Parts: sequence; C-alpha cells; structure tokens
Amino acid sequence: MDMVEVLGRLSVQKAQSPVWRPTYLKRTAFRPNSLLGFCGRGSGMSTTVRCCSVESKPATGEVFSITSSAKSEIDYLGQSTKGDMNVKKEHLDASGIDSQATLEGPIEEIAWMEAKEAEKLLNNLGVPDPFSSRYSPRGIFCSRTLNLRSISAIGYDMDYTLIHYNVMAWEGRAYDYCMDNLRSMGFPVDGLEFDPHLVIRGLVVDKERGNLVKADRFGYVKRAMHGTRMLSTRAVSEIYGRELMDLRNENRWEFLNTLFSVSEAVAFMQMVDRLDEGAVAEELGPLDYKGLYKAVGKALFRAHVEGQLKSEIMSEPERYVEPDPELPLALLDQKEAGKRLLLITNSDYHYTDKMMQHAFNRFLPNEMGWRDLFDIVIVSARKPEFFQMSHPMYEVVTGEGLMRPCFKARPGGLYSGGSAQMVESSLDIHGDEILYVGDHIYTDVSQSKVHLRWRTALICRELEEEYSALLHSRSHRAALIELINQKEVVGDLFNQLRLALQRRAKGRPAQTLAATKMDDQELTERIQKLLIVMRRLDQKIGPMLEADGEYFNERWGFLSRAGLWDKSHLTRQIEKYADIYTSRVSNFLLYTPFMYFRSQEQSLAHDAYSNLLPDLDSFSVNSLKKSPSL
Repeated sequence: MDMVEVLGRLSVQKAQSPVWRPTYLKRTAFRPNSLLGFCGRGSGMSTTVRCCSVESKPATGEVFSITSSAKSEIDYLGQSTKGDMNVKKEHLDASGIDSQATLEGPIEEIAWMEAKEAEKLLNNLGVPDPFSSRYSPRGIFCSRTLNLRSISAIGYDMDYTLIHYNVMAWEGRAYDYCMDNLRSMGFPVDGLEFDPHLVIRGLVVDKERGNLVKADRFGYVKRAMHGTRMLSTRAVSEIYGRELMDLRNENRWEFLNTLFSVSEAVAFMQMVDRLDEGAVAEELGPLDYKGLYKAVGKALFRAHVEGQLKSEIMSEPERYVEPDPELPLALLDQKEAGKRLLLITNSDYHYTDKMMQHAFNRFLPNEMGWRDLFDIVIVSARKPEFFQMSHPMYEVVTGEGLMRPCFKARPGGLYSGGSAQMVESSLDIHGDEILYVGDHIYTDVSQSKVHLRWRTALICRELEEEYSALLHSRSHRAALIELINQKEVVGDLFNQLRLALQRRAKGRPAQTLAATKMDDQELTERIQKLLIVMRRLDQKIGPMLEADGEYFNERWGFLSRAGLWDKSHLTRQIEKYADIYTSRVSNFLLYTPFMYFRSQEQSLAHDAYSNLLPDLDSFSVNSLKKSPSL
C-alpha cells in the first residue's frame, strides 16, 4: 500500500475522524515537487512524513466543532479538556457517510475494529503507536495525565532545555574558572582536574559534614561520599541512621537540581579533601565545611557574574552547544497547532539571542528566525522569583539591549524581568492552560506548579543514558533478584524452625505437626545448615547490590533508583512536580501537539497479593480460622 492510498483511506473510511489531505508546506527542508512533503533530516537518506494537516473540504467548513472550554465536560481520567470535539453532521452528509450505519453494533466491537485499522495505518505511515513510545529512551513519560488539547500556551526555559550543552565542555570550563578564582583567594587547587563522573544530578550536599549523599524517596540516605571517598554501608548507617535528609533545611542540605550543579559539586568535594589534609592556609581563617561551600560558591558565582565564561561560549558556540535539528520543527508543529509559545529564561538578552540563533536559525524553513517561533520572549526573568512575586517589566527595544518600562506584554515582544502573573494577564490564560518546560526541578518545575498551578514538563537528558544502562544490567538484576528470592525462601524455613525450637523450649507445640515431630538434633542441624546457606548468599548478594547501577555511574548507581527496589529522591521530586518528563524537547516531534498523555496505573504494596488470589469471592475472614493455632 503506497502513501497516497493510505491517506485516501484515511479520508473516506473514518466517519468520526477528520479528513486528512496532502498539503504543500512551504519549508526549505522539503522537496518542492513532493506531493507528500517528505523532508530529510540531517545528511542521511531517511525521511519523515511531515505532510498532513487536519483540514476539511472548502465547501463543507470545519471537520468538527469544539465546545467552548467553559461548557466542556470532565473526561474519564479526571482532567479538564479544552472543549469537547463534536462531529459536524453537515460534513458527514456532504461526504456521503451514514453516521448511524457507521456506529451500528456494540461500541466495544466497533472500537476494536477501528483500533486495529488505525494500528495498521499508523504502521504504514511509519508512525509508532503511543504504547511503544513508553519503552523508548526518547519517550515522553507521564506522571499526571496531561491532555495537550487543553494547553493554550507552552513556555520554555533555555539553558539545558532548548539549548543542550556539552557537559564536559561547559561544566569543565566553569570548573576551570572556579579553580582560578579559588587560587586567587589563596586556596590550594594545584593538581585538581574536573571529573564529571564524580557526581550526578539528584544528589544532595550535606554542608555540615562535607558529604555528598544519595537518598531514597523517603529521605533515608542510601549512599554517601566524604570528599571524594565513598563511605561504607556501615559508615553511612552510623552517620545517617537516625536522621532523614530534609530539603526544607536549606542551611544544611543543597539539592543538585540541574546539570549546572555538576561543576560546583565536583569543586566542593575535591576541596573537602584539601581541607581534611590540612592544606588550606590558616590565613583564610578557621574554615568548616559550610564556610568552604560558601567559598566555592562565591568563586563559581564570580565566573558567571564577571562574564568571562559566557563571553567565551558566545565566541565559540559550536564547541559548547550540541545541535538538535529536530528541535525547531517540534516547536513549529506546536505553533502551527495554535499553541502560543513563550521563552522564559534567566539568561540576559545578548547571550540568549546568540545561543538561540546558533541552535535554531539554521534549522528553520523559509528564512525564519528563532524569534518568529515565540509569542513572547522574556530574558533575565529572575526565576524562581518570576513565579513567586511581581517585578517590574521592561521591553527590549533595540538590538543593543536598550530597554523601556512597560506594564503589559504584547505578541511578538521581547521583555526583561516581569512576572508570571503579567504573562497570564497579557495572554488572558491562566493556571493549567499553560505548560512550562524546564530542566531545573525547583526553579522551573516546582515553583510554577506550586504558585500558579501551571502544568509542567521536566527535561532530563540523562534519561537516555540511564535507559541504555538499565538494558545492559537486565541480566545482572535478574540474577540478583533470583538470589534474593532464594534467600527469602531459605530464610522463611529458617525462621519457622527457629520458632519451633523456641516453642519447644517453653513446652509448647510447634506451628505444624511435622515440625512438632522433629527431634532436637534434627532441628538444630537443619537450622545450622540453613544459616550457612544464608551467610553464603549474603556474601554473593552484597557485592552484586553494590554493583547494581554501575553501568550508569560506578559510585552512585542509577539516577532514578536508590537501591534495588526503591525510587531515588530525585524520582520522587519528578513524580511530585513534573506532569511529564523526557530527555529532550525534540521528543515532542515523536507525538502530535494534540497528544493525550495518560499516566500509568500506580502499583501499591498489596496489589501483588490481590493478583495472586484465584477467587476473591470465596475468600473470607472465616478462612483465617483454618490457620494453625497460635
């Protein structure tokens, strides 16, 4: 079946679907004489269909109507929609489609047939179904159901969101400037080098103890490093066994929210070693770990404020910025679908303009510039205060950055400062009609969610590497789980025999008749044998647990996990504040701007037990009476 036939079938067979017809898209990336508008990506030969728009025949008007949002109902997953889509009868009549005949029969059968046909046509179009995207390193993962039809505006952060930097180059250079500033302050930094594998996003700095820790979703510390030395499990237990990591105590704990935190954390942990060695001069004053952390932060802050680092990046953007040709096309789809796009960044105007020109302009069609994509651009936004309070807004009126005060943003404008409330007022949209996309858990995602109830998306590039690491470790984790299951069975028998021996010592019968009939020697020998087996299993399991996640990071394991079974504190933050999360913005190109992101069923501790019960109807409390007497 060729593509024209596929599109033809889409236009005549679907009574409840919009009419799809080929359209000529005036984009330089497309072959001008191609009916279907195939476009090449990069220098390869592969092509992606970017050819269809939802349109109706001119004589019949729109394919479907939309109920206003004020009158729209609540969908079955509990999220408000941006108006319900309704079939237009006059369009069906004009097309010669009998809606009654199309809908005859049980809807379950109709839906099953339509879904099978849709799956076939999607396959012919080369479009993956939504379910397969969940199992892709470039999928968009959903924590809270999000219907893109309900989104009127999409705001974007820039650094590490729309612009992805080479971490080794960018953070390595930031580290170099930080070390230079520390040297000028009198700190011993000779011989130190940037090691990006020393830390990962989602770790927490303990400023009181000079430690870097990884906590689970409850705040229990699972791994820790003092300076650049990993602490043993026993040491971690002795230090943190009686306390929880609490991010609300900002005086002690510092969460590594973003990749921008890497250079600072590496520098601090290395300087902890120098402080412990007594290499820090007494002239710098009596320094504790908190004072050292402030000194490192001050040195890195100088590197940013003095402008040397950004000037170097602006002069050689190709060295620091990783290009993504698909990114501008993803935003172009959203804009053409009626979404109002916003750029809200803390970077200044000159840096923003230089980086966006480099990352976007060469990949946009018809001599478009990056500014043409956005309805409103806000630089020097001062997030998170941008979401928390009101600041004066200034309009940038010249290419040199000259500004004048203003009180309301207009479409196509470029502004500095202001607040999220001003954006809402200017666009006349509020709250959950706006989706904000950023890489910083606190500055971008948490604060826009907490203060404004905006919908949120987190960009975490490391997800792609973690996905690959999880695939590589499947056999290791399967073997580890098998050993743990074996120990659980052996341990259960050990516990039962131990209890039988305990009861016998008190002159009471064992739990079962078989255990009661065992003599003392047999009980003792069996217990000793099982104990030896369990100790040998521990010797095998322990190192395997330590090695779990080493494909991602040898010190810290997986980004999203804390131990074999539990989620990391970072994952808990993502689930709490990010409605969706993904590795890069261009992943939106794999979906439509009308996508319905549906969260998966959340498993509970008792779910596994309910699945094992063959007949819940016959289960009752009375069945417990059959259990052995206690």
